[in-house]
Amino acid sequence: MFAVHLVSFFFSKLQEDPTKKVDRFLYAMRLNDDQLRDISARFQAEMKKGLSAESNDAAAVKMLPTHVRSTPHGSEKGEFLALDLGGSKFKVLQVKVREGTGIRRGGVEMEEKTYPIPKELLIGRATELFDHVSESLKDFLHEKNISLKEKHPLAFTFSFPCEQSSLNQGSLLNWSKNYRVRGLQKKDVVQALRESIDRTGGMDVEVLAMVNDTVATMITCGFDDHNCEVGLIIGTGTNACYMEELRHVDLVEGDEGRMCVNTEWGAFGDDETLDDYITEFDRDVDAASHNPGKQLFEKMVSGKYLGELVRLVVLKMAKLGKLFDGHVSKALRTKGKITTAQVAAMEEYKDGLKNTKDILTELDLDPSQDDCIAVQHVSTIVSFRSSNLVAAGLAAILTRIKENRNLRTLTTTVGVDGTVYKTHPQYPKRLHKVVRHLLPECHVRFVLSDSGSSKGAAVVAAVAQRLASQRRKVDETLAPFRLSQEQLQLVKARMRAGLKAGLKSKMTSGVKMLPSFVYHTPDGTEHGEYLALDLGGTNFRALLVRFKKGLQQNSRLYHKIYTIPLEIMQGTGEELFDHIAQCVSEFLDYMGMKKARLPAGFTFSFPCEQTALDTGTLVTWTKGYKATDCEGHDVVNMLREAIKRHNEFDLDIVALVNDTVGTMMSCAYEDPQCEIGLIAGTGSNVCYMEEMKNIEKIEQKEGEMEKKEGTPEREGDMQDDGTKGEKKVGDAKIQKMCINTEWGGLGDDGSLDDIITPYDIEVDQNSINTGKQRFEKMTSGMYLGEIVRQVLLDLTRRRLLFKGHVTETLKTPGIFKTEYVSKIESDRLALQQVRTILQQLGLKSTCNDSIIVKEVCGAVSRRAAQMVGAGMAALVDKMRENRGLDHLDITVGVDGALYKLHPHFSIVLQETARDLAPQCNVTFLPSEEGSGKGAALITAVARQKQKM
Repeated sequence: MFAVHLVSFFFSKLQEDPTKKVDRFLYAMRLNDDQLRDISARFQAEMKKGLSAESNDAAAVKMLPTHVRSTPHGSEKGEFLALDLGGSKFKVLQVKVREGTGIRRGGVEMEEKTYPIPKELLIGRATELFDHVSESLKDFLHEKNISLKEKHPLAFTFSFPCEQSSLNQGSLLNWSKNYRVRGLQKKDVVQALRESIDRTGGMDVEVLAMVNDTVATMITCGFDDHNCEVGLIIGTGTNACYMEELRHVDLVEGDEGRMCVNTEWGAFGDDETLDDYITEFDRDVDAASHNPGKQLFEKMVSGKYLGELVRLVVLKMAKLGKLFDGHVSKALRTKGKITTAQVAAMEEYKDGLKNTKDILTELDLDPSQDDCIAVQHVSTIVSFRSSNLVAAGLAAILTRIKENRNLRTLTTTVGVDGTVYKTHPQYPKRLHKVVRHLLPECHVRFVLSDSGSSKGAAVVAAVAQRLASQRRKVDETLAPFRLSQEQLQLVKARMRAGLKAGLKSKMTSGVKMLPSFVYHTPDGTEHGEYLALDLGGTNFRALLVRFKKGLQQNSRLYHKIYTIPLEIMQGTGEELFDHIAQCVSEFLDYMGMKKARLPAGFTFSFPCEQTALDTGTLVTWTKGYKATDCEGHDVVNMLREAIKRHNEFDLDIVALVNDTVGTMMSCAYEDPQCEIGLIAGTGSNVCYMEEMKNIEKIEQKEGEMEKKEGTPEREGDMQDDGTKGEKKVGDAKIQKMCINTEWGGLGDDGSLDDIITPYDIEVDQNSINTGKQRFEKMTSGMYLGEIVRQVLLDLTRRRLLFKGHVTETLKTPGIFKTEYVSKIESDRLALQQVRTILQQLGLKSTCNDSIIVKEVCGAVSRRAAQMVGAGMAALVDKMRENRGLDHLDITVGVDGALYKLHPHFSIVLQETARDLAPQCNVTFLPSEEGSGKGAALITAVARQKQKM
């Protein structure tokens, strides 16, 4: 029986526990993890709604673009005036930002003066308020002996919701914080300030930036911690901002980089999104406010309302007899009698209960110990709910940043300001703990803003100045790559002159115009088995091609790829051709055809002077090759000698083919109108079908051949039949021959010096063939990445990139490959992925760095595509005029990684050719099987013509 009474006693005591009584009464304010995650998800949805142009008008959370595009990175500098307007007082400041002293060492000096705002101005006209501000600014200049004659940049912290169209332009959406000023809503705040400064007179001030206090807080903290990309205010009001990917900000043009978005999250819930979490006390606070139905989230969490929420809870509990034995004082019934500062005092660790008793006594109440404990617990629940709601909103922002950047974990810093955060003894710890609990995968550091929003506004202006200066210098650097229409016409004219000069027998030209002795394109009747060998880069390819008789455009192809090591590329010629012979032997073994003596075509993608289809003397190596004892020698003969040394197989080498010619033939098999071959890859070159009457070199070569006594007539040699413009090969009359232009040599005579940049000169001087292939070095994949690296290196040395940090990687020639250029320019690639590519190269970049790198890649590759397009325009116009046509329809067969893999190269090339040769309709046909199949086709055509 005693035990039963004992249990009953403890149960009654438990029931009397004042904190349990409050917990039950305020059950709706105690939010569990699931509820917080639900609120966070709702806020994420509201953010998305506010960012979209389609739904922004209806969105409660406005997600206002601030036009702040970068956080500080330590190189900011300058002297600024600052105005900070947002409460019952405002400040005027002089802020000095010193370059290179950002992290941990301060670097910002401030002098300030606070000016009161008379109450009548808070409800007066906008002109009166801003005249007071500008007169105070002038007073500050006088007092601090700051020259009135000099021009002063000014930053303006304006802590009210504004819709900004630029960094220094913004329309007021609505007033808050007891301001009721007339005549400014929906008008440009900065313009109103400028007009007041003009009316005051005697000052030369340029307003560079207007920022919200939340943004200024983020920038202030970002000056000391470069990971800070979120700003948070928890004071009289509450708000948050963060750096959003620009591609998601529909209200601003452009999709590159980031922009700070002012969420204006105080309005979260104004569209009934939070109705199931809003309590009767929140509704009472809202009903008694000056803006019912607005800023509902702010009314649940901010310092302006926390004290009033506590008062309303305590009042109702007293009315219900749960506190003070049901006694309700007049003071307790009076709005505003419990402040947020008092809420903080009641929650102090040591003196909280004493403070609670003193506060309640001042309200003409006679609290018991249990009453004090209960009221203290009410304060705890109300302020804890505030920190929980802020944590849920912050978790939504951090989750969005993490997902935007496709990160598994996010390391970031949140800059915080506001009296609740600064003065409430428990608030920061509670907030930090809940955020980390909701997002364990995020490493979040909280930094308190110690200099207020004024410093932030000045730093925003300094960042804007830095970006403007950087933008101007980057544009100046890239200007020589941006070719005008007049310059492109000049490139076209010079290419045309080079093509013409190269065909002449007695003229020298960088454009060699080498006869290929290919007279016919395929007609679809080709058949049989042919071997094709393809050497043109770091790989060698062996192919077997089978053409089926009577089936036009039908073939089967088998191939294997073999690597050419660098030591072979730059060793002796004998080693190179022995390596090729070994590769052919392995391929024939693989195909089981070692005993067959197959007709073969040899694609050799280097400039050769040919005197017949199966004879060619190497003029010069290109593309990194430097094998000795090859230049000036017949490469077909060198291959035949290597095959003899190998002594395992035999080949009938019918044709020596340049890769451009092979590409043209391969595409002509698909499209009979194809009479041009273009390579836009590691190298740059073009071939085309030229009228025999224009090829003076052939006559010169014939004369030289005739002088050599005893020279036998061979297959493929030509005779003049006396008909103008025609030659004979055997019994066949021909009118055209494919010419391998070797146009990469344009400019070797100085004809491109007026558009060659210092970066091109640097690349040329570091190449193995200085002074040669100047056009190719501006247009081909072998060199574009290196041009980009030279530009990046220069920009970094000038402190316009990577904070001026020149890494060993950036100084390494060849490290920035053209494939990186193609990847970086991909429209599908977000800037975070660009940064990942740069990090792989040891280049630690900011978002703005990534934008500049992408611009550099774009400028270099666009110039390359335009120059190739201008060269193509020169060629097709020449062919049109050759044939006496007003309009030419022609197809270009194209191969090369630059054309096929770069996201914009082919488009720019085609647009340029179309603009510069409007009388030509040029179709570009990518080669699916490359120049190897073309070599086999040339071999097949040659064999077929010999049998006719």
